[in-house]
Amino acid sequence: MMNQEVRAIMSKDPLVAFPTQTIKDVEALMLDNNMQQLPVTTDGKLVGMITVFDLWKGIREGHDENTPISEVMSTNIIKITPKDKVGTAAELFADQRFKTLPVVNLSNDLKGVVTAFDVIRVAFNMEYPRPILFEEAFK
Repeated sequence: MMNQEVRAIMSKDPLVAFPTQTIKDVEALMLDNNMQQLPVTTDGKLVGMITVFDLWKGIREGHDENTPISEVMSTNIIKITPKDKVGTAAELFADQRFKTLPVVNLSNDLKGVVTAFDVIRVAFNMEYPRPILFEEAFK
């Protein structure tokens, strides 16, 4: 399982934010979709990641809710490619700084995201093909 390519478990059409969106708009987008972090793209290219922490920190530092997220998003991003191994993603998640990794091609086009839960779900399903609790979460 850890030798599988990330492309086998990643979400291929992730929700994204855009640098020009405001803190208020992205906060609503995250709340409406129960998300804690989103890739930020311009013309399909990954330009950053925005997290709930980034939004909170931006407000705390004096940015108002109409500030574009480009001013508070992270641009120094750890990313992986579709051909990278699930084990590589798992090792990055073990660092505990990441919950979501953007998956990009060599041209930096966003191809998907892989989350720590994606890795857990695949490992769980290999061991327990028919979950007893929270079956809907492991499909």
